[in-house]
Amino acid sequence: MLGFIRTDNEALVSCLGDPQRAVAAYRELLRRKEDALGAIRAGLSHEAAAVREGCCRLLDHLVDTDSMGRLIAMADDPDAQVRTAAFHALACDRCKGDTCAPGADQVLEPALQHLATDPDPRVRAMAAELVGKFAHTHARAVAALQTSCAQDPSPAVRKKAGWFVPGGTIYERTVPRAPR
Repeated sequence: MLGFIRTDNEALVSCLGDPQRAVAAYRELLRRKEDALGAIRAGLSHEAAAVREGCCRLLDHLVDTDSMGRLIAMADDPDAQVRTAAFHALACDRCKGDTCAPGADQVLEPALQHLATDPDPRVRAMAAELVGKFAHTHARAVAALQTSCAQDPSPAVRKKAGWFVPGGTIYERTVPRAPR
């Protein structure tokens, strides 16, 4: 780890593609926070899928408004693990601290598309989580989740989609409360 103290951010991003160095590079980039954002954003275009995936995972924690469009674009990456990491980063509020999550106008369309057509079940499952965030406010989200719950070839995707439809555990737990 001490070798990373003088290593520049771009070199650390490249290390995300090396299984021997990826964990230490990830931790160091996460520690550097905003100072590393430029290199992390640039890493989204790296030739190695492992680097692109690592950058998506980093943006899950470090995302800012300047990175959001690039992260959304990663939902169409040719690599399924990168798409999964991108959808996780877009869906997960727990990792973001004070950063506002993207709105339906930015992410619902790509999430609906991937929920319906992505060949990888892990990507469809993460897309279901993102679509589920809008189940209380968008009828198209509920319809897509119901279709996925009934027809997806993967039992795991059907199960996850079922959590977000009316009557599902997450849907019921997240029903907006009426103002007093």
